Amino acid sequence: MDHFVPTSDQLGILLRNIRKERGLTQAEAARGAGLLPKTVSLLENSPERSSVGNFFKLLSFLNREFHILDKKDYTVYEPHDEEW
Repeated sequence: MDHFVPTSDQLGILLRNIRKERGLTQAEAARGAGLLPKTVSLLENSPERSSVGNFFKLLSFLNREFHILDKKDYTVYEPHDEEW
């Protein structure tokens, strides 16, 4: 399943949810990813303060990938007065 993650807070929440869906504690995820439990905690609670390398280690252990896509071009409807 794809997830849209526009903020670092949402990234942390998503990582936590994925870990919990797999029934893993932070310690188990850390051990599997070759990280310290406090690093997994940091990734989940303050991902902006963690390293990209640690992010990818955890992501790989959770069997997930990271993709960068072009931002979608949304057309915003703005009503305006038109004479009939």
